[in-house]
Amino acid sequence: MAKSCYVAYQGEKGAYSEEAIIQCFGSEVDTCGFETSEEVVEAVQANKAEFGFLPAENSIAGTITQTYDLLLESKLTIVGEYYFRIHHNLLALPGVSITEITNVYSHPHALAQCQQFLKKYSLKPLPEWDTAGSARKIRQENLLTSAAIASKRAAQIHNLQVLFESIEDVSHNTTRFFILGKGEVARAEKSKTSILFSVRDTPGALLHCLEVFATYGLNLTKIESRPERNRPWHYIFYLDFEGYIEDPPVEQALVQLLKRALFVKVLGSYPEGALPEWQKT
Repeated sequence: MAKSCYVAYQGEKGAYSEEAIIQCFGSEVDTCGFETSEEVVEAVQANKAEFGFLPAENSIAGTITQTYDLLLESKLTIVGEYYFRIHHNLLALPGVSITEITNVYSHPHALAQCQQFLKKYSLKPLPEWDTAGSARKIRQENLLTSAAIASKRAAQIHNLQVLFESIEDVSHNTTRFFILGKGEVARAEKSKTSILFSVRDTPGALLHCLEVFATYGLNLTKIESRPERNRPWHYIFYLDFEGYIEDPPVEQALVQLLKRALFVKVLGSYPEGALPEWQKT
């Protein structure tokens, strides 16, 4: 089956995800947007796209739990990660001023990241499924008293004016994206591995599992728990650590983890993404 695009993402033209893909892969990249993250995963699994590009976590809002839940159920693997600095902008129809605006449409995460700005101008937040879709809504419905929070690219696509730039509450607003594909990637100079596992319901079970990473000198970069959908009050742990899946310390740690955990799934071993220079501390 011929692939319909190279990289699939959730959203539409002008979405931050598409902007991040262009920055990551280059301006000539072939992209296709889908309404839901589930459809992105399905497109890659059905060979309609080479890669999927989904947000994993935001430096302000935290983990995008839906992406991790999809990874639990999917056969896709993480083949890369990309950090994208997000600037939120207030978009409106040409000629409209801030004093005329009462409502602002955008994705709930974008609205949450611009609360101070919305409060300053007494603007009512109205959630939509996509930032770029909110910009399209303003143009298509000719909403003279509403605005959208979206990218400058969305403003260009839908012929909107940018009333305010960089309206996010916190300057280090960065999203980490997962690049999802099939198969494995080669070892990089700096690699990262993501796994999930569950533990037995016994005292010290989690500590017993985590100590294998200290034993083999592996640096953990993220750990988070999520409820198991089919087992109330039981949890799955998501873990990122430095190292490649075929490195001896990683192999040995995972062997020991398999002996101690109820189950283990490797989500991917991939090149470590580069943080923006000003975020390296």
